Amino acid sequence: MVKNVDIVIIGAGFSGMYAVHRLRKDYDVLCFEAGDGVGGTWYWNRYPGARVDIQSVEYSYSFDEDLQQEWRWPEYFSAQPDLERYANHVADRFQLREHIRLSTMVQKMRFDAATNRWHVHTDKGEEVICRYVIAATGSLTVPNAPNWPGRETFTGDIYHTTQWPREGLDLSGKRVGLIGTGSTGIQAAPLIAEQADHLFVFQRTPVFSMPSGNRPLDAEYENEWKSDYAGRRKEMLKNYGASLVEYTDISAHDCTPEQQEAMLEQAWNSKKAMQMLVVFRDVMTDMAVNDIVCEFVRKKIRETVKSPQTAELLCPTTYPIGGKRLCVDNGYYEIYNRDNVTLVDVKSDPIVAYTPSGLRTAKADYDLDVIVTATGFDAITGAMMRIDIEGVDGVKLADKWSDGPTTYLGSMIAGFPNLFMIHGPTTPAAQAQMITTGEWQVNWTADVIDDMEREGYARIDTTPEAENQWHDHVDMISEGTVHKLADSWYNGKNIEGKKGGFMIYVGGFPQYSAACTHAVHNDYEGFVRSRSDA
Repeated sequence: MVKNVDIVIIGAGFSGMYAVHRLRKDYDVLCFEAGDGVGGTWYWNRYPGARVDIQSVEYSYSFDEDLQQEWRWPEYFSAQPDLERYANHVADRFQLREHIRLSTMVQKMRFDAATNRWHVHTDKGEEVICRYVIAATGSLTVPNAPNWPGRETFTGDIYHTTQWPREGLDLSGKRVGLIGTGSTGIQAAPLIAEQADHLFVFQRTPVFSMPSGNRPLDAEYENEWKSDYAGRRKEMLKNYGASLVEYTDISAHDCTPEQQEAMLEQAWNSKKAMQMLVVFRDVMTDMAVNDIVCEFVRKKIRETVKSPQTAELLCPTTYPIGGKRLCVDNGYYEIYNRDNVTLVDVKSDPIVAYTPSGLRTAKADYDLDVIVTATGFDAITGAMMRIDIEGVDGVKLADKWSDGPTTYLGSMIAGFPNLFMIHGPTTPAAQAQMITTGEWQVNWTADVIDDMEREGYARIDTTPEAENQWHDHVDMISEGTVHKLADSWYNGKNIEGKKGGFMIYVGGFPQYSAACTHAVHNDYEGFVRSRSDA
């Protein structure tokens, strides 16, 4: 059976749900979601300790004032169950579910140039023909699983953190191996350590992390925020990361060592996750300043962890702070003072195989009952690349992106007309608060579609030249920062063999949104619109 609609939306995370809300009044909209629930990241990631690293009052929708005023967040940094509960509340409150098809994965898409229509095929055997596709597939949705040999021989249980059982896991009395110490691993480790008989943490690259200071949300603070929510939302969009951190004009070079220490201590205790990266104006652009901040954090690690040898293994030394996403934690470094926690440095002693009883490194065998893989994602491009997408003249997206993603403004791909992305490659993505910036990108996309319909256009595309110019601009911006000095999911270096340059726009959300707005207002600069297939 073939169904015709105006717009197909892929993904019912926070951006996809808002796209349904924003567009359903004027268009026939259908949203496909692979999971059996809404919420995207906060549906899939229910591992112990999963929570957001942006304050709850910011990390939430702004499109409805009553929703903002009435919703109560229990903590400063919301835990996964509260975020999933919020997503379900929004889906119910705004009657979004009638437009969302759960447990349905988009497998294939083909653009018909003769009719300017996308043919979208799902794993349920459905075909939907539509004029526009909006891919709200998320930046971190395709799990990266280790490919060491022998996995099928392990007699215990293996869980990727995105596949944590909904009913939870009782790890009491278990010997647990946790592989990975990115933001997920360091959130999960303290809670697993409280349960497990013994926890082995397998660390390849140590992480910079600061204490979240999470606590129950103070009613006075919440009410003060709600007294001018609209004003604060406007201010957020003016800030680099669409979040109200406290920026400074002061360079570390203009401070005495004592002044530097005082400012760093204040940032460390600020209870705002990203404050360490803006404590001085040049943390992200001057390696001498970055080194000062790095050494401050390393000092905090050494002060916290009693074993000098373990502390040194936990101190990052091979990349600048902020080069990878800065983490926040609730007692991560402290777990290494427990008798039932062992740190295994797999940089010097790499994992080589699963065994029937656990894991084997180059130097030792570890007997385990449960293995938890917190090994990250095929980020930014992974979700789009797992769909068989065919554009004009039969060109496949997988071929076009084989050497890395090319986009214009992170929103469109040359040769794939009427296909829009939210948080796509070369947008700020996780460098900016994703609910607020996702709303902005959905509104921008909806305005483009409205213009198309009002002005009688059938197709919008971009050009390879516009893509190249945007790619050069993204690269130029990243070259001026410390990001280029770290291997991370920002540049795909977390996935063996993955090609491509820097995939995140790090010029700040105000510059990004200004570029998008300028292109539209300047007669759709970089885009090509047509009224037929000509």
